[in-house]
Amino acid sequence: METHQACRGHLISAPMSRRELLRAGALGLFSLGLPQLLQARDAAAARPRRARACILLFMWGGPAHQDTWDMKPDAPAEYRGDFRPIATRIPGVRICEHLPRLARHTDKLAILRSMSHPDVDHTTATHYLLTGRGVPRRGGPRTEDWPGYGSVLSLLGRGRGPLPPSVSMMPVVPNGAPRFVEASHGQDAGWLGPLHHPMRIDADASKPGYRVGEFGLPVDVSVTRADGRRLLLRDLDRQRRAREGRREVAAMDAHYERAFSLLASRGAADAFDLSREPQAVRERYGMNIHGQAVLQARRLVEAGVPLVTVFWQNDGITNVSVYWDTHSRNFIDLKTRLCPVADQAFSALLEDLEQRGLLDETLVVWTGEMGRTPRVGQSVVGGAGAGRDGRDHWPHVFTTVLAGGGVKGGMVHGASDRHAAYPAENPTSPADLAATVYHCLGVDPRLPLSDRLGRPLTLCEGAPIQAILR
Repeated sequence: METHQACRGHLISAPMSRRELLRAGALGLFSLGLPQLLQARDAAAARPRRARACILLFMWGGPAHQDTWDMKPDAPAEYRGDFRPIATRIPGVRICEHLPRLARHTDKLAILRSMSHPDVDHTTATHYLLTGRGVPRRGGPRTEDWPGYGSVLSLLGRGRGPLPPSVSMMPVVPNGAPRFVEASHGQDAGWLGPLHHPMRIDADASKPGYRVGEFGLPVDVSVTRADGRRLLLRDLDRQRRAREGRREVAAMDAHYERAFSLLASRGAADAFDLSREPQAVRERYGMNIHGQAVLQARRLVEAGVPLVTVFWQNDGITNVSVYWDTHSRNFIDLKTRLCPVADQAFSALLEDLEQRGLLDETLVVWTGEMGRTPRVGQSVVGGAGAGRDGRDHWPHVFTTVLAGGGVKGGMVHGASDRHAAYPAENPTSPADLAATVYHCLGVDPRLPLSDRLGRPLTLCEGAPIQAILR
């Protein structure tokens, strides 16, 4: 193994308000001596800080771990593939030659090389990575799913102002590949109900006319007139809710309220306006659909959104390979279509967050829902097969990468075996990853919840990965 270092949501601890801090300070000054004050300060400094937000970069389709983060240069050719490993900022740790920018930022990364679960199906495997649990019932509706991270934060009242507590960037490519990602489980609120669904943005942020809704009143509608419409709509919905009594109606009421609040808040709407970014910053992320979606995510967390998920877009060529699902053209697509774009956007995000003083309070997670088969051209039961130059589905071991938000940088946790087929050290489940994410966000992973029938449940069954936590 390589180890290198360079509701019922009231169990959650809340940050102290300014008034509480002043009160505590006054008590300290008048009832404690200097040694006690210094001891209290040191204890507070040693206490882990909660991340304020999380950006989840979801590489839908399953990146080939052995061709990106977990190279096996000493394995036979049919396992190691075509790419060469390159040195990184962590002595002795190497990653793919097509991730050169990220190689310079591994001092900020915790690389988990022993992620594992049993599900070979894309649309249900996502449930593991987005919730920490397996899908409740194969073939069941998404309303039965466990809630995703953002929906839990919504339930706990996270976020501020009119901005939604959770946003999913799920851009549409016109005439692109089938949108399998839309059918994925675990991406919304599940049994928590539609009130806690994330806001979904399907616009292409790289287009000149990129807009997210109409965040501005028409010229012929005054603020007073808009408020009148708001009150009328609220009264009509109150009557409808009394007749129907459905959660969907209550959720729609909440969405209307947020929409009106966004109309009235110029600052909140500005978070969606990428034209306010300097052109050099936009180019740094990449003037492409993924790069601009990642930049949008940074603007949203900076404005106060607690959780933003950026799903890899539905690019690629139908019936050849799409997303990161490289059943064929594995090495061609990784070299040209996938790694360079992901390398640029992820590294730019790390640099940008650090320069803005946001990296320590923003957890960044880069992952797919699975990895790819150890041997090139290998097909597996339940997968979709593999061409001579492709790799099939493989959930038994893969890599997830974390940065910022209470996570140690410059380390590798866990290891796969010599063929990158199974965990060899510290096998890590999605439940443990979920517990780590919740822990970093200041949410107790053992938080008690209730489902629609009032049955008691526990948010997460995993344990935070202590080795990677600051």
